[in-house]
Amino acid sequence: MSGKLHFKPPKLMRSLNKRIRPNLARRIYQSRIETFNANASGSNFAFHTYHNCLRHHLGRPTRIALMNKVTQWHPSRIALKAPQTLVPKLSSGLRSTYRASRNGDHFRLAQLASKRGTAMAEASAADLFPLGEDDTPYRKLTSDHVSVDTFKGQEILTVDPEGLRLLSEAAFADINHLLRPGHLQQLARILEDPEATDNDRFVAYDLLKNANIAAGGVLPMCQDTGTAIIMGKKGRRVWTEGGDADALGAGVLDAYNKKNLRYSQLAPLSMFEEKNTKNNLPAQIDIYEEGEDAYKFLFVAKGGGSANKTFLYQGTPSLLTHDRMIDFLKDKILSLGTAACPPYHLAIVIGGTSAEMNLKTVKLASTRYLDSLPTKGSETGHAFRDLEMEAEIHKLTQSLGVGAQFGGKYFCHDVRVIRLPRHGASLPIGIGVSCSADRQAKGKITKDGIFLEKLETNPAKYMPDIDEEKLSSHVVKIDLNQPMQDILKELSKHPVKTRLSLSGPIIVARDLAHAKIRERLENGEAMPDYFKNHPIYYAGPAKTPAGYASGSFGPTTAGRMDSYVDQFQSFGGSMVMLAKGNRSRQVREACGQHGGFYLGSIGGPAARLAQDCIKKVEVVEYPELGMEAIWRIEVEDFPAFIVIDDKGNDFFKELNLG
Repeated sequence: MSGKLHFKPPKLMRSLNKRIRPNLARRIYQSRIETFNANASGSNFAFHTYHNCLRHHLGRPTRIALMNKVTQWHPSRIALKAPQTLVPKLSSGLRSTYRASRNGDHFRLAQLASKRGTAMAEASAADLFPLGEDDTPYRKLTSDHVSVDTFKGQEILTVDPEGLRLLSEAAFADINHLLRPGHLQQLARILEDPEATDNDRFVAYDLLKNANIAAGGVLPMCQDTGTAIIMGKKGRRVWTEGGDADALGAGVLDAYNKKNLRYSQLAPLSMFEEKNTKNNLPAQIDIYEEGEDAYKFLFVAKGGGSANKTFLYQGTPSLLTHDRMIDFLKDKILSLGTAACPPYHLAIVIGGTSAEMNLKTVKLASTRYLDSLPTKGSETGHAFRDLEMEAEIHKLTQSLGVGAQFGGKYFCHDVRVIRLPRHGASLPIGIGVSCSADRQAKGKITKDGIFLEKLETNPAKYMPDIDEEKLSSHVVKIDLNQPMQDILKELSKHPVKTRLSLSGPIIVARDLAHAKIRERLENGEAMPDYFKNHPIYYAGPAKTPAGYASGSFGPTTAGRMDSYVDQFQSFGGSMVMLAKGNRSRQVREACGQHGGFYLGSIGGPAARLAQDCIKKVEVVEYPELGMEAIWRIEVEDFPAFIVIDDKGNDFFKELNLG
């Protein structure tokens, strides 16, 4: 999974404590000392390991003379790989070999057995993540910006910064509009499954329609176009000018500027003050050293909804029995709820050398990056997939009743379960998801050019020829142009889970807007009429393309606004709320007390809502908040479901959610 820095001090000469020969330091200085773009902590580790080897086998004056000469070279950016002839040899019985393995930010020191003194068990330096061959389909972007040179008899792949920028821009343009064929096939299978509920099929069909619209390259598939995440693995014979992260970040900047993508990154000005960066930077960029003559990448656009459904549990070894583990996981999986837009790709990781390694593996597993891991463990401690556990947990998710957001079978498309080594006193367990906007792609740069994973450009071939009216039960049309009391009276006639079609004006407000309204109420001001007279949609749009009424405009997670509901409804506002996901008990109680409703919108099809349902968008207040401003939109046949009613009934409570 990561590169390795090998370091083997040679055998030492017989005269351990004699003064160093005059030319020894010079010869070490001129030896095979290899530079590499590593962080200081990694380099210093290798450096001090080398020093410790010398301190055990050389006298102090000799050691000081030797190390003083070596440190003149470049102590903060060196890795030592000294040949066998450079330092004094040990007496014939003593032999030690040290190995520093660079695994992401994790280093292991393995000292092999000594013939004199205490025997030491050999520690494995095997790759923690031994992946199989990459069978990803790629498309070639260009042959430009790469060249092959020769250095000390070896071929070197040279990559220009423009090549990195171009690949990054293309990746984030693609993954915000296109999906993998496998994901689309899974949506299509829901429509063919006789065990799928009407709501399962309706959501799957809406997501397929959304994929077709997004594939046009104008409207992104989700309004939350995510944090840009890049993982790079740079082969040892790949050379760049340096500043790789800057070049990749420039590609992110260009993609988000040129396409109709939303800027979601907030810069902290102080502990409690923030401001949108207005370019979606900074990106998260991690570059490792691994391999030989290729530069490989994983690009991910991670939205807030699915990112917020990443959890770490510090379990105990007592959970390592089948029944206890299944019971534990069932409870945690159910707590994921629907706020992150299922059907999910669910990832579970059990074990890990640290908490951060566990969660890093969760992220990679959710993208299916680790699918080619072995399916059995070994004494070396490598990661492996447990296929039996994956099948069992997938079946469990189908029995929960949550389904594709509004009840049914398809809470998850699939499950990945990965087992990692662990410290004997720890059992980290990580859970995370990739949502219905399943946005990632691999990339690579080789001597043959620059390549990006081939995503599906024609989702229409997965669309079945079916009658949409047969996808769900009776649909109730709600006219939002009438007074709020009449809207509430009509909604009160129908039970939870009823499918609705909304037409008329809606007010859009999310986190920052709610905070502004609360501040006004606490200062003695009145609730604004627009919050009392119209339903409130929790959302924030992406940029509006030329010629369109709206940019992608799907719902955000309802639960973040739960603390406002009782106060706002007591002032006559937020009587009808529209968003995605389950809500807490306090919302259920507030609606029962004040006569309000929470309507669930389908999470995921933001492009379809923008193209087919939203006819007009205008700013009402706080334009300086950007996408967090308060908006007024006109909608037509906007799909929704009754989730919480004015009697305190809650669809998700029936499933023990909320």
